[in-house]
Amino acid sequence: MVRRKGVTSMRKMTDYEMDPEYMACTEDIRRHPVFRSMDQYIQHGTTTCMDHCIRVSYLGYKICRAIGGNWRSAARAGLLHDLFLYDWHTYARETGKHFHGLTHPRAALENAEKYFVLTREEKNIILRHMWPLTPIPPATRAGAAIVWADKVLSLEETMEGIRLRLPSFCGYHG
Repeated sequence: MVRRKGVTSMRKMTDYEMDPEYMACTEDIRRHPVFRSMDQYIQHGTTTCMDHCIRVSYLGYKICRAIGGNWRSAARAGLLHDLFLYDWHTYARETGKHFHGLTHPRAALENAEKYFVLTREEKNIILRHMWPLTPIPPATRAGAAIVWADKVLSLEETMEGIRLRLPSFCGYHG
C-alpha cells in the first residue's frame, strides 16, 4: 500500500495484475477515465473508491473461480458496483438526498450503462450488491460473491481506517 495525503492506495497490490485472465476481461474498464476518476473519492477508511472496487472485483473473481460462478461477470461488475461518482460522505449535506446505501446501486448501474456494454448478469450484480440492505438478493453465484466480497472488504477497509486514527483518538502521539 502507498500513502499519499492520508489516502491508502492499492497501486502496489499486484496479485490481480499477475492474473492474465482477470487483466484481459477487465482491461477496458480499468483503463477508462470514468473508472479512473473514482480514485478521487474516499470509500471506506482511507481506501479510495477505485481501489475498493478493484479489491471487490478481484476477490469476487477468485471466489467465482473456486465455486463455479461466472468469474468474468463478477470481475467486471465488481469494478463497476460503486460507480456512483460522488463523495458519499458529503452527498446528503450537499444535495439533500439521503439514503446513499439504498440508492447508490441504481446510480452506479446508470453510470455503468452510459460507458460500458453490460450483460444482464452484470447489471443484476451492480443493482443488487447491497443486499440485504436492499430487499432483493442477487440472482447468481457471481452476484453472491460480489455481495460477500463487498461486505468483507468494506469492513476491513473501515477497520483499517479506524486503526490508523486510533492513536490520535486515545491521545497517543508517539
